[in-house]
Amino acid sequence: MKAPKKMLLLLMAFALVLVSACGGHANNAENTANKPNTTNSGTEVKEEPAEAKPVTLRIAWWGGQPRHDYTMKVIEMYKAKNPHVTIEMEYANYDDYWKKLAPQAAANELPDIIQIDTQNYSQYAGRNQLADLTPFLNNQIDVSDISQNALDGGKLGDGLYGINLGVNALGLNYDPALLKKAGIDSIPENWTWDDYVEMAGKAKAAGLYFDSGMRAEVFFGYYLRTLGKTLFNAEGNGLGYEDDQMFVDFFGMLSKLVIDGAVPAPDVLSQIKGAEDSHLVLNQGIGVWQWSNQFVGLQQVANRPLAIAPMTGPEMTKGLFLKPSMFFSVSENSKAKEEAAKFISFFVNDIEANKLILGDRGVPVSAKVKEALKEVSTPAQIQVYDYVSWAESNSSPMDPADPIGSAEVFKSLTSLAEQMNYNKIKPEDAAKKFRDEATAILKKNK
Repeated sequence: MKAPKKMLLLLMAFALVLVSACGGHANNAENTANKPNTTNSGTEVKEEPAEAKPVTLRIAWWGGQPRHDYTMKVIEMYKAKNPHVTIEMEYANYDDYWKKLAPQAAANELPDIIQIDTQNYSQYAGRNQLADLTPFLNNQIDVSDISQNALDGGKLGDGLYGINLGVNALGLNYDPALLKKAGIDSIPENWTWDDYVEMAGKAKAAGLYFDSGMRAEVFFGYYLRTLGKTLFNAEGNGLGYEDDQMFVDFFGMLSKLVIDGAVPAPDVLSQIKGAEDSHLVLNQGIGVWQWSNQFVGLQQVANRPLAIAPMTGPEMTKGLFLKPSMFFSVSENSKAKEEAAKFISFFVNDIEANKLILGDRGVPVSAKVKEALKEVSTPAQIQVYDYVSWAESNSSPMDPADPIGSAEVFKSLTSLAEQMNYNKIKPEDAAKKFRDEATAILKKNK
């Protein structure tokens, strides 16, 4: 009997050791959780941050070669600061860009970050192809130095589907030396459409084009604003003007300039793929009607002094407005929305990056960036800042974002403008056809 009793005592002792050991480990674990990690000597050990997971972003934009060049440099800057990010770039001139983007949108394969303009903004956002960026504000996207007005440029309904990359204004970018060659000393601030037609005639007589034409969808809208009308109505389900004589007067004037040879024909313009092909750059044309953000790139390619003239009147201040140059949006199908939002924040807020961008996509929306750029701005950039500042005091609020279907409306307008420039359709007939086609497209929004 002694042996079993002795064995029992041994088992009980062993159990007590186990309980003591378990209790000791539990206490040690608890203590360790509440204390810094230390070595045997008591020295604190700092834990290394978790390595960021690799992410691949696709980014797409349009522009000329100068924009392509600096955008790639900005992307390299971002990758150097974020080595876990791989960025694939897709870029083209304006027309080719949208041709490439359309099938990607149809297949839900849009790039993560898309450069988008106001005329296509509602179409993409309205079809749920762009992500609402509101949750990323002051999280991944720093907006502490961006005004609410600048942010609101990207609002559509209750959502924010694009970050405004800069503001700009319409005008004529021109060569003062070529202007004088045409026998014109200067362009007055209060010039009119009649002045424009007269100057175009003088340019033709001097063997020059006065300009490279006006994009129908941009400048017809401006013309209507000078008359107190808009291209689209407030509801976005119809045109915003009733009298087709406005269409006839505007496009009748422009098509006559083309037919007379003062402005290049569409087949000539189709050969221009970038600023380097511009008639102004080639000393064959006096000016280019375009947004102020394009001035710096044009002057860089031209490599000679250029100037900016305001839009024509009368009632120029009614027509002129400050416009978001373009947006960076994040596609709804992106699987890396947060990382895409971080890149956009870097693009609009990083001072060193913006020293490369230099207002090409519009006067920066970040106050600290604008202040920093004053120290490094070239005369061309200062010209843009001054013009936009002048426009701010000589303009009216911009129209609401273009409605869904606007891209189709613009396609119709562009096609008809081209037919008028070839003298294949009269402005009166084009006006009626445009109203019929636009009404059929926009009534779907009712």
